[in-house]
Amino acid sequence: MHAVIAELAILAAATPSPTPTGPDPATVTPGPWGFVAVAFLALAVVVLLWDMMRRIRRARYRAQVREELDAEQAEGAAAARATRTDTQDVDASGEDERH
Repeated sequence: MHAVIAELAILAAATPSPTPTGPDPATVTPGPWGFVAVAFLALAVVVLLWDMMRRIRRARYRAQVREELDAEQAEGAAAARATRTDTQDVDASGEDERH
């Protein structure tokens, strides 16, 4: 059994006759159209990256402004609650009930 496998391995590894040659390098080069296609793809990637960065920057600025507005509204609401609580603690005579 081992002899058969060894003989098959030798036959499979044998060099074919005639030796095949590779393709002609002149016919497999991309040429000017290949360069144009690669240049177009590179330009498209650069434009898409630039647009993505612009959108990310805009979203970050909008989130920052939204956080600032929310903080201002929270401060205003807290001040309104504090003012309302202080006026409720003072009775009609102007005396503070919280002694």
